[in-house]
Amino acid sequence: MPPADRRHRASRHVPKVGFASLGCPKALVDSERILTTLRAEGYEIAATYEQADLVVVNTCGFIDAAVDESLETIGEALQRNGRVIVTGCLGARPERILERHPRVLQVTGPQSHAEVIAAIHAHLPPQHDPFLDLVPPQGIRLTPRHYAYLKISEGCNNSCSFCIIPALRGRLSSRRIDEVLREAERLATAGVKEILVISQDTSAYGADIHYARGTWRDAQYRTRFIDLARALGTLGIWIRLHYVYPYPHVDEVIPLMAERRVLPYLDIPFQHGSPTVLKRMRRPAHAEDVLTRIRGWRRQCPDLTLRSTFIVGFPGETEAEFETLLQWLDEAQLDRVGCFKYSPVEGAAANALADPVPAEVQEERYARFMERAAGISTQRLQRRIGERLRVLVDTAQEHGAVARSEADAPEIDGVVRIEGAGGLRAGEWADVTITASDVYDLHARLADAPAQ
Repeated sequence: MPPADRRHRASRHVPKVGFASLGCPKALVDSERILTTLRAEGYEIAATYEQADLVVVNTCGFIDAAVDESLETIGEALQRNGRVIVTGCLGARPERILERHPRVLQVTGPQSHAEVIAAIHAHLPPQHDPFLDLVPPQGIRLTPRHYAYLKISEGCNNSCSFCIIPALRGRLSSRRIDEVLREAERLATAGVKEILVISQDTSAYGADIHYARGTWRDAQYRTRFIDLARALGTLGIWIRLHYVYPYPHVDEVIPLMAERRVLPYLDIPFQHGSPTVLKRMRRPAHAEDVLTRIRGWRRQCPDLTLRSTFIVGFPGETEAEFETLLQWLDEAQLDRVGCFKYSPVEGAAANALADPVPAEVQEERYARFMERAAGISTQRLQRRIGERLRVLVDTAQEHGAVARSEADAPEIDGVVRIEGAGGLRAGEWADVTITASDVYDLHARLADAPAQ
């Protein structure tokens, strides 16, 4: 390289962008897309607010606690940097942001990739160098290298009374299946060993574009839930399905799980077990006999793991309705369960419902629910003792490792703690024998290691 070119590159200021990503995995994917574009255009991603030329905050605005966290993060970025662009779900209500933080450079809403990039260009123009600014084929990921989220659609057509996602992110907007499958293939080729399929309503995938046809690997597929599962199942890696509403056509994916073409794992947001509460929540498929469906699924695929989230203390929830929820939980025997105490969300229809449940009653019901769920989890995990499992290592130390089984999604489920296992590395497979269990986690040793 000529000396003049070297001096030019040495003196060249590379624009640096700081990034704070809040909220759910769907927002994380939005952040990854923005970061991939920035790196392709020659920007560097700063490790701290102070090192950045400006900061982007990708906000969450789903519940009041998330709004507070977003506003606090924006304030911290302004204090430590001073130049802040705001995007994400809270950006759909810019007045909330500007009222508290009028100094932000610009506010854009959710899924506003082009607007965010344009705002960054306006306040921090790019200086692209095609010889130096390389982006890996899988793009920039905020997850470890061995797993990645695959977002198949935006928005939602449901009208749940406690939710404002359609107002924040719009109606269902599905990506064509051939586009989704090409992205999944790039991820697998780059070494990703687990793909987590996400959306607001995975079961409804493709309904908005009339299940359009697409071609991938010389085969025809339709943009719909079952075709997506079948195609992803040919990649030879773990495929995990999240946010699956229990519509009847979900039954079609269970045989694929029994054959291990996709993981025997379903994340279904049931939200409650009382039909009257579900009706007030305006939940889709609330009239389905879900318990009968669950029994049928487990007959076909005995290893099926079911995870879900629930809301206690929804307006008007009576003690009898709450007891119905506990009885439903006993019958369903869900493997992984989360629970939230109801809180009003600005703009949600549920705010107008009568008979709010007092905070102390919500707290008491939350404690009873979690105690019941913990007992079920403890019993179900005890059955795994003595089994041999293949697990995916997330972190490794000199004398042990933390991994996940087919039954464990990252960040939200339990883990498998491998004891006395040196030499493992993150992203590797390991065969283990389960030696013990607790409320949420399994303990194991390497399958070929002697028992202690």
